[in-house]
Amino acid sequence: MATRKILTEGDELLRKKCRPVEEINAKTLILLDDMAKTMYKANGVGLAAPQVGILKRIVVIDVGDGLVEMINPRIVMTEGSQIGPEGCLSVPGVEKNVERPKCVVCRALDREGNEVEYHAEDLFARCICHELDHLDGVLFIDKAREEDEN
Repeated sequence: MATRKILTEGDELLRKKCRPVEEINAKTLILLDDMAKTMYKANGVGLAAPQVGILKRIVVIDVGDGLVEMINPRIVMTEGSQIGPEGCLSVPGVEKNVERPKCVVCRALDREGNEVEYHAEDLFARCICHELDHLDGVLFIDKAREEDEN
């Protein structure tokens, strides 16, 4: 496992839409391992592949309940609303309030190619939404609440 460089705001790769993973192979598994190591070393709770320069639909998350790896994740249901502070490893030193769903259901593939479904609430739901935004070239600062900008 290697630690990868985390791209920061201003890098054009962070604004690109990621491609689906067509085949889970050795390179995919190495990427998952490297992303987890990178996230933990940076004291993050989530990391998306474009943050390490790879335009694939892959994220890793750990909000304190253990590592979650998602390949080709998609949110299939949202419910409720929550507003809270977010930060990002790609936008260091910035924290802003963002409105997100309170609950989400997310489907993805695991590292073996099995479809898994996550029913997430609160911080886990927020983190899923944040990381999946990265896969579409969206940063949390794009969604910051305007009234909090003054």
